[in-house]
Amino acid sequence: MTRAAPPADLRPIDRLLAIMARLRNPADGCPWDLEQTFATVAPYTVEEAYEVADAIERGDLSDLKEELGDLLLQVVFHARMAEEQGAFAFDDVAAAINDKMVRRHPHVFAEESYASLAHQKRGWEELKAAERQGKGRTASLLDDVPVGLPALTRAVKLSKRAASVGFVWPTVQDVMAKLHEEVAELEAEIAAGDLEKARQEMGDVLFVVANLARTLEVDPEDSLRFTNAKFVRRFQYIEAKLAERGKTPDQSDLAEMDALWDEAKAAERGTSE
Repeated sequence: MTRAAPPADLRPIDRLLAIMARLRNPADGCPWDLEQTFATVAPYTVEEAYEVADAIERGDLSDLKEELGDLLLQVVFHARMAEEQGAFAFDDVAAAINDKMVRRHPHVFAEESYASLAHQKRGWEELKAAERQGKGRTASLLDDVPVGLPALTRAVKLSKRAASVGFVWPTVQDVMAKLHEEVAELEAEIAAGDLEKARQEMGDVLFVVANLARTLEVDPEDSLRFTNAKFVRRFQYIEAKLAERGKTPDQSDLAEMDALWDEAKAAERGTSE
């Protein structure tokens, strides 16, 4: 016999917690939910975070509301599994972030004041460094930069940590010089036909690009998402124009498609003026 869902007159967050507890009930919960672990749920958590970012990128607030709910479900799912193990519960998660936000905003919740936004950012980094030291489990400055981050984002965070102790190229020009150096090394390995070394050199190029983005205070993931969207938009223009000619891309050639690409670029410039 199927039991009724938790009552709708509960506070929404309390109802969500009750729903998850019901789904994870060993006696008559959902078989799929019951077999999940932190490791198996983690990819869904990452995916939901990207879907939140996608809704924001598209400016779709209705979709954003739904995606934020999906992301909240991930937090509730992990918290429920931890509670079953006696580790912590959802309230502990909320309490921890409450304490952290108050602690990291002394200029709002205490008597601290910052002379500028740059000063505030330095203060923020100092607070985070003190927190890491207080945990007593970090042997290296880089140890707790999550391995599961997107590679470009992790590269930015790694270089930012190193920069905090002076291990940094001093100027944008220095970073650009290093980028040219790494590109030259990549070209040399390609010319030599050593694809394994070329793969490694490609990583070096991307790491310097991430450093350049950090130096310019640009999020490389945002920049690449923007360019991806631009590529999709322009390639779809090519497809549409070829369709008007009764053709598909595989029935065209590079010269024709490149000319249509230039048309797409010109059209975008025209609409942005």
